[in-house]
Amino acid sequence: MGIGIVTGASRGLGAALAHALVDRGWRIVVDARDEQALRREWSDPSRVVVVAGDVADPAHRRALVQAAGGPIDLVVNNASALGPSPLPRLAEYPLDELRRVYEVNVLAPLALVQLALPHLAPGARILDITSDAGVEAYEGWGGYGSSKAALEQSTAVLAAEHPQLRIYAVDPGDMRTQMHQDAFPGEDISDRPLPEQSVPGLLALIEGDLPSGRYRAKDLAGVAA
Repeated sequence: MGIGIVTGASRGLGAALAHALVDRGWRIVVDARDEQALRREWSDPSRVVVVAGDVADPAHRRALVQAAGGPIDLVVNNASALGPSPLPRLAEYPLDELRRVYEVNVLAPLALVQLALPHLAPGARILDITSDAGVEAYEGWGGYGSSKAALEQSTAVLAAEHPQLRIYAVDPGDMRTQMHQDAFPGEDISDRPLPEQSVPGLLALIEGDLPSGRYRAKDLAGVAA
């Protein structure tokens, strides 16, 4: 089907999406900071190219693009940093932690796209994974939410600047993931849907021809290719 890069693919939504793409014939480059967890998830090297590292590291981003080769048909900026847990109010938010959140959630996705652009195939897709916290004001979510708001705006501007591509900000919805558990320490989140339930909506963007824009995965599940 094509060549893609999926960041944050050792677990959660990134792993679920990457598995779905591999099953559909895609060649995928995956990354995560935890090399052991990444290699446990992807024990068969014939299915994917595993490049462990931190998306905030410029050398690692270059390695991802080099591993993909080209032309690249898909870039999924899924890797994210939640910030401190429990989630602090903005008045007490450690600014060093906030810088890290912005580095991972805003600057790293843009930097990876900048590197990938010269290698993208015509009509390539870029998916930036966002959140309803980027558009709604939730107490305690100021750091993460504002970073996703910035990501959404940069995604929209990139789409305006590159109309020949399909560039999406996609909200996967609440999911039963480790990040969501970290956001609600000690709480039971078993009522949240598994990440796999958000994958059909993402596939609708990857394999369909919807215009660039912001989408919610749950609104797209019925139109998946």
